[in-house]
Amino acid sequence: MPSLMSTLAIAGLLREAAPAIEAVLGAPLQVDLAPTRALEARIRAGERADAAVLTAEAIAALAAEGVLDGATARPLAHSRVGIAVRAGVPHPDIASVDALRRLLLDVPSLCYSRAGASGIFFADLVERLGIAAAVNAKAIVIPQGFTAEKLVSGEAAIAFQQVSELMEVPGIEVVGPLPDGAQTIAVFSGAAFAGAPDGARVLAAVAACCTPAALLAKGLDPPG
Repeated sequence: MPSLMSTLAIAGLLREAAPAIEAVLGAPLQVDLAPTRALEARIRAGERADAAVLTAEAIAALAAEGVLDGATARPLAHSRVGIAVRAGVPHPDIASVDALRRLLLDVPSLCYSRAGASGIFFADLVERLGIAAAVNAKAIVIPQGFTAEKLVSGEAAIAFQQVSELMEVPGIEVVGPLPDGAQTIAVFSGAAFAGAPDGARVLAAVAACCTPAALLAKGLDPPG
């Protein structure tokens, strides 16, 4: 069975594109979804698939190690980090870095993911803003998964993650992407595993579904 290891950032796109991808492949696609850092660790521990979708940095590193075929690497999507609240709750002001800083200090609770690209960025952001101790004292840090689920359960007042990942949780509303000066744009790329017989086919099928319209509908931007 064709297989793919993929970051959660394109989970929604893969779910909707599954029939088209499987029609091209002529078989069901086995998709293993997890944060990039977790997938990197598992790949380095010996796990394999036909292709992988990870951050561009992870793809480059694993290609340099000979695990992925660097000649097949291609950018698939750009992703912005955003904030969400439970549906029906007033949206906080995040129009500026100062407004975001005030929100992070004033909000009673928040959630981010330790293993995801957004969580790594968030930890650095609060350090840069000089509020790491105050924020981390009230933060719920999940090992992986969708942070917005903590909004639905009432455990957190705001959730921080890639916009595309926030959008995958029903019962929440995306406030928007972080403002300029507090934003990062992650590049997610794909590559075939070195020596994988179906690697090129799987990667091509996934890439064909990453059209500008499909990406934008899932909170992502086309690469380029």
